[in-house]
Amino acid sequence: MASPPIPIESPSTVLVTGGAGYIGSVVAAELLAAGHEVVVVDDLSTGHADAVPAGAIFVRCGIADVGPVLDEHPVDAVIHFAARSLVAESVRDPARYWHNNVAGTLALLEAMRARAVNRIVFSSSAATYGEAAESPIPETAPPRPVSAYGASKLAVELALSDYARAYGIAAVSLRYFNVAGALHRADASYGERHATETHLIPLALRAAAGQAPELALYGTDYPTSDGTCIRDYVHVVDLADAHLRALPAAQPGLHHIVNVGSGSGYSVREVIDAVRSVTGRALPVREQPRRDGDPAHLVAAIDTAANLLRWHPQRDLTRMVTDAWEFHTRTA
Repeated sequence: MASPPIPIESPSTVLVTGGAGYIGSVVAAELLAAGHEVVVVDDLSTGHADAVPAGAIFVRCGIADVGPVLDEHPVDAVIHFAARSLVAESVRDPARYWHNNVAGTLALLEAMRARAVNRIVFSSSAATYGEAAESPIPETAPPRPVSAYGASKLAVELALSDYARAYGIAAVSLRYFNVAGALHRADASYGERHATETHLIPLALRAAAGQAPELALYGTDYPTSDGTCIRDYVHVVDLADAHLRALPAAQPGLHHIVNVGSGSGYSVREVIDAVRSVTGRALPVREQPRRDGDPAHLVAAIDTAANLLRWHPQRDLTRMVTDAWEFHTRTA
């Protein structure tokens, strides 16, 4: 049974940066459904204009140029998704990640501070942990990012802690693990569609649909029950719920860091089996050697989410794959 939500303040106006992207569009849609007004900013470098929910105000711009948007559309809070997010690209071109993810966010924070917008929920990442020594991983685990992407997320978290302490902003950073699934409404669907896809479930769905010759399975000799990596997955609608709960949970002068995952995890073979079961299709798999830096287990400890946000995930792997497959077949 879903836990009761933290009471959300009377309808607010929320700026959603990156609201034309996968998670941002789902959160924007859920904010609107909850009665809030939504302003979306996105430069469309990776997002899609048709993903912005009907009813939201949309302004095409980067986060470094958001000041005039806030002047024209005053807001009460910000949910910040806009960022470059490809790990391999961040290793090849770290400057792009430090400039966009870190410098861009600092510009956003200054624009907020100049206009007395004091509440922010930040889209962080489990990449801040790097190769954690324990699993499930608590928020107290030492952050050791191994990519510029993870380092850029950690740098923003450090900035948020300083801004909370010095300027009294209320901040919550949500460290996601793996996100999957889609939001389906009578009038629209919101799901995952990236020009460069790196995530296991959409890659598996493409192979099941015959849009790719096979799925590469990296590593079959890990110390797990079936020899493949175990990763934590959360449904994008559950993740959106965590964002809506984080808004009223944010406290002036404090920066909360919260893991968002299932608290358990699924192996790569379990994901493959779920895709085969849901789609009813053959899924060709080619086994490959392990990739450098892939640990055997990456699972979130979610006690903080339960205690601070009164949040628990409601949708399992089968539901994630089912909703993702429905979105895939609608948009293929």
